Amino acid sequence: MRNPAISWSKAWGVARRDLSSGFRGLRLLLVCLFLGVGALAAIGSLTSAIQSELDLQGQSLLGGDFEVELWQRPLTEDESVFLAQYGTLSPGYRLQAMASTPDVAVPVELKAVADNYPMYGTLLLEGVGASGAPAGSNAFLAPGAAERLGVSTGDSITIGTQTVTVAGIIAEEPDRLSEGFALGQTIIVPLTLPEQAGLTAVGAMYESKTRLAFDGNHDGEEVEEALREAFPQVPFDTRTADRASPGAERFVSQMGEFLTLVGLAALVIAGIGIGGGVNSYLEARRNSIATFKILGATSRDITRIYALEIGAAALAGSLAGLVVGVAITPILAGALGSLLPVSTGFVIDVWALVRALAFGLLVALVFAAPPLVRARDFPAMALMRARVSPLARQWRGAALPLAIGLGGIAILAIGFSPRPLLSAGFLGGAALTLGFLALLGRAIRAAATRAPRPSNPIIRAALANLHRPGAATGSLVTALGFGLSAFVLLAGVQSSLDGNIQHSVPERAPDYFVLDIPKDGLAQFYTIVTDISPDATVDAVPTMRGSILSYGPEDAPIVVADLEELPEGAWGLSGERGLTYADTLPDGNVVVEGEWWDVGHDGEHLVSIDIDLAQAAGINVGDVITISILGVERSARVANLRRIDWESLGFNNVYVFTPNTLEDTPHNLAATIDFPEGTQAGGLLRSLVDSFPSSSVIEVGPILNEARAILDQVSLAILAAASVAVLAGIAVLLGAIAAARAARIYDTVILRVLGASRGQLLALQFAEFGLLAGVLAGVALTLGSGMAWLIVTQMFEFDWMPDWTEIVAVLAGGLVLVLAFALGASLPLLRARPAQVLRTL
Repeated sequence: MRNPAISWSKAWGVARRDLSSGFRGLRLLLVCLFLGVGALAAIGSLTSAIQSELDLQGQSLLGGDFEVELWQRPLTEDESVFLAQYGTLSPGYRLQAMASTPDVAVPVELKAVADNYPMYGTLLLEGVGASGAPAGSNAFLAPGAAERLGVSTGDSITIGTQTVTVAGIIAEEPDRLSEGFALGQTIIVPLTLPEQAGLTAVGAMYESKTRLAFDGNHDGEEVEEALREAFPQVPFDTRTADRASPGAERFVSQMGEFLTLVGLAALVIAGIGIGGGVNSYLEARRNSIATFKILGATSRDITRIYALEIGAAALAGSLAGLVVGVAITPILAGALGSLLPVSTGFVIDVWALVRALAFGLLVALVFAAPPLVRARDFPAMALMRARVSPLARQWRGAALPLAIGLGGIAILAIGFSPRPLLSAGFLGGAALTLGFLALLGRAIRAAATRAPRPSNPIIRAALANLHRPGAATGSLVTALGFGLSAFVLLAGVQSSLDGNIQHSVPERAPDYFVLDIPKDGLAQFYTIVTDISPDATVDAVPTMRGSILSYGPEDAPIVVADLEELPEGAWGLSGERGLTYADTLPDGNVVVEGEWWDVGHDGEHLVSIDIDLAQAAGINVGDVITISILGVERSARVANLRRIDWESLGFNNVYVFTPNTLEDTPHNLAATIDFPEGTQAGGLLRSLVDSFPSSSVIEVGPILNEARAILDQVSLAILAAASVAVLAGIAVLLGAIAAARAARIYDTVILRVLGASRGQLLALQFAEFGLLAGVLAGVALTLGSGMAWLIVTQMFEFDWMPDWTEIVAVLAGGLVLVLAFALGASLPLLRARPAQVLRTL
């Protein structure tokens, strides 16, 4: 007659007494779940907080419900009347300009606003508080602009040809994030100032931004569609409040996806540790389980008792991870505060925390079920002699918990992901990796079995340890493979990001960009520069903005306005693009198809196009493109396709026309200035402001430094997140080595009784782990670099630019760390007393 199963309450009573000394045998499970759940909790809370701020502050960030941008002109009266039917308009301008005092001149970003600015949000001034738009001849300065100009409230500065009074220092600019990356510190001025200062003359490079506050329940997308239908040939660039800062939203989305996958990776790696930790815990209680069974406990009783113990440990580790995840969110928010709108207080996102907790408990279920089922299903005598006759793998009984756990993980990871294919690919890749490492472990055992017996007794014993009964080769291969791959992953991501930073933001670039140089003032401009340094390099090009109306074969052109969406990668067809003309091929460009025109070409209008854009749009040599510049249409035949050196920070234009196509259109010139190293160019800005008050100068050095700082900050955030997976990998390595050490006590004691020295025992450990680590180094290099490539190229869309020397060095450091852990874990074995150990077996 079968004994009835004990109740859950009685099982908990037994489990509680077993746990009375704490979770001593389940530390690895606690640490792994703590890391994984904590990472997911912090990630979910932070991304949710940022997205909520973007959603809530959409109107403030944009400055309206709807925005229309145009280059080199404001809205026409008809366009304004059309938009005014939906609500209140607030026009404005954005342009580069020079602000100066008698002592200094500074490049700034000029922001001209209407009297009703800001329509949403609050403009705050230092020492004043909330304020409206500046009036009359007043201006509000960003703190950086005031500092560089050396002025304070009440002082006067000159912008273009106009003198204005500093009426306040900006403490908070509500729409700053939506303005994008600035090429100078902000100065806010009245709407009329740019025209009065001569900064918006025909041909000048400026952008008009008109915000619209709806007066009813209007939909931004419907207004956008109606505007384009009413004015199909106008290259409006529009935004709505729900996508006020698309760059920030894209960054948050990509970072959130990456961080979530990092958390999942940490949990997958932690799952290996959980499985090993639970297996070691149950192995240490082998005699207790056998005793329970001899006294009449059923398999169900064993399951309930140890499931409650493992579940309590899993819950404790997961809850601790939740607490820490919530606690560090303000720290992460503070680190990103300069990049994104996020509150630095505590953020409690219930769904993010529930999801993180569910992930942790499901992973614990998947990896803890097999060893628990194995201990449950074996008879007492089999458990008693498990030391010398290891328990066989039993997966059939674990099928149901595995199915529940894996199904739940898939639903959470894929069903609630903004990019389900990416999450599915990650989970599939993790499963394949685990399967591959499991097969590799078996292959290593089989190879060690068939390998010839070396004459060296240490090497011979090390090989035997890899395939003997009860060998932990499979778990060690999985742990070492994932752990070393995590090291390679981190090095691959870091070195590739560093490479992209160096590639995108070169150390050497032109010292200055100068915009809006009058065509008739070019000779004077050269004189000013050469007076400072005769060896200065100056490159001046015509510059204007225009939109692409149509392209393709002359008899069957494709009208851009008729396209529902642009071909992928054909960004050069949208909006208004920078245009120029030239007689000679620009420096750093190479013609790859067709031919460049002769100097002084006066025949058919011709154009040269970037080959990447041409391939994306399907443009071929001989096709015709039609452009619109300030409402005037021009057509040109594609003479050649060229490859552009985007690494240089010179003037890289997608479209370059023959001079006879565009030289009669209203336009100014732009120039780069590069001084020999060591040149003192302190008087340049003042001279340019005095001679060309409507021109603007951009100092490249500070911009490069700011760009590097931003990219470094993003890189640091990515690396800090990826380090969670590395920490989990280290924890799993330590756990696997500790579990192997526990299984080696018996072997070590027997070898010591037979006369083995401590040096020989250490050499045996070194040889065994050295063999495994050496085999797995190549596997880790392949797996880790492959995962790093996916993260860098597919998720963040950067170029794959790893430093293989650094990656190999990090991998070598990981191997040294593994061997150090292995030898460190062996020291307690050498101190074990043979008589005491043998009495416990």
